[in-house]
Amino acid sequence: MSSRQPNILLVMADQLAPHATSTYGHHLVRTPHMDALAARGTLFKAAYANSPLCAPARFSFLAGRAITKIGAYDNASEFPASIPTLAHYMRLMGYRTCLSGKMHFVGPDQLHGFDERITTDIYPADFAWTPNWDQADRRIGKWYHNMDSLHQAGQAAMTYQIEYDEEVGFMAKRRIYDYARDSDSRPWMLVASFIHPHDPYVARPEWWDLYNHDDIDLPAPVSGELDPHSIRIQRGIQYDTVGATEDHIRNARHGYYANTSYFDDWLGKLVATVEESGFADNTIVILTADHGDMLGERGQWFKMSMFERSARVPFIMAGPGIPAATVGNACSHLDFLPTLLDVASGDGKAWPELGSELDGRSLWHMATGGTDDVDETTGEYCAEMTSYPIFMIRRGSMKYIHCDTDPPLLYDLAADPAETNNLANDPAHSEAAAAFAAEVAAKWDSEAIRRDVLASQRARRTLHAAMTGSGVSWDHEPVRDVANDYVRNHMDWAEAGPAMRFPRFDAAADLADGTT
Repeated sequence: MSSRQPNILLVMADQLAPHATSTYGHHLVRTPHMDALAARGTLFKAAYANSPLCAPARFSFLAGRAITKIGAYDNASEFPASIPTLAHYMRLMGYRTCLSGKMHFVGPDQLHGFDERITTDIYPADFAWTPNWDQADRRIGKWYHNMDSLHQAGQAAMTYQIEYDEEVGFMAKRRIYDYARDSDSRPWMLVASFIHPHDPYVARPEWWDLYNHDDIDLPAPVSGELDPHSIRIQRGIQYDTVGATEDHIRNARHGYYANTSYFDDWLGKLVATVEESGFADNTIVILTADHGDMLGERGQWFKMSMFERSARVPFIMAGPGIPAATVGNACSHLDFLPTLLDVASGDGKAWPELGSELDGRSLWHMATGGTDDVDETTGEYCAEMTSYPIFMIRRGSMKYIHCDTDPPLLYDLAADPAETNNLANDPAHSEAAAAFAAEVAAKWDSEAIRRDVLASQRARRTLHAAMTGSGVSWDHEPVRDVANDYVRNHMDWAEAGPAMRFPRFDAAADLADGTT
């Protein structure tokens, strides 16, 4: 890699399970641009969200800290402005930072260290989506997932999600060209965060028609009894009462695959824009998602569980200094911040002073061809469909899941990638199960975390009730200086055009060429 600090393009999908991409081995789903990125870069096979839910996953990703350490319990948890983020640190490293798209910030700080945020968010920034562990069995109908996402799956010319992602992609492309056209030589980090393929599973016809409907694979039949958390999720999303037919399930998966290809197309457009702008030789491209989607496997839909299709995320890095390689070590969003600090140290810069401890490790050594003895990560879940925290430890091929109210779960992912054989009570694995249980007890104080979650929920419910109807909104409104956009009367028209053209028009070369 060049000694210069590289630019960073980080492209994030929403609810994209790596299992549902050709890059990670799906036989049907088409993700050619992701495939191309992996072919020239490093693909991480065992990357996880720290928490399998949108806002908590994103907050831990940006802070490099576990959700229970920053109070990022659910989709209505405030992300405090006092927590240093990846964007803050990259600014300290000399980067320009920009966010286009979703990050689900909750609270009055809607930047969290980014120099600029060029779109609004797609979801609310207040406390409206607060779960209620005081009444954990009560369904909150206004914002809980339900079977509408399956029953209404299909095709449409326009949805609010398509409208949003078209804006996210356009604004991100424009910003890359702006970086190429301005005279600022500082490196940049642009985060382009899309809502697809998140449900509802509705796709435009050109993406739907990529797939033969009869070819859409169905989830494997559910075998054996479901664990208690899976039963709670089924109840919470009304799968146990409203249900879904085989047609609903096939439509939903068809729409998801179509929207995965749509997202992949935007990834390709952004990478092409980097190349057209002359940045390819000094730009690291990173692809990931906030969490996955069960898509009917194990009788589950959406996310909120620690099973692979919910908790795993795609993770690819490509660019100068990164070889074509595959990394099997377990890792997570917690590792992104230290990894990108190492990326930003390309010109020999030292890390800035850390404002708080980090829970992850840098993966840059592995991304650039090295090896690492560490093969483990952890996960936490403190949101709806449970009344106690859920913890996960992934070490090597083994994954252990604990909740105080539920029997333990232990899986050997090498022998049982579909997680159908719980080994927690298998005599042959009793020693491993006991060691994991002891490790969970030592690492997490479940009762104390539960008290903190309950206190946070109660306070936020009170605040939401008081703020409802107040007219005060934390939703981000992008700053647009329309008085200086395009061509205005205070500009010289003959100068505005050439100034915004890329590549710049060389009049002298044109005259010498004799073409005018």
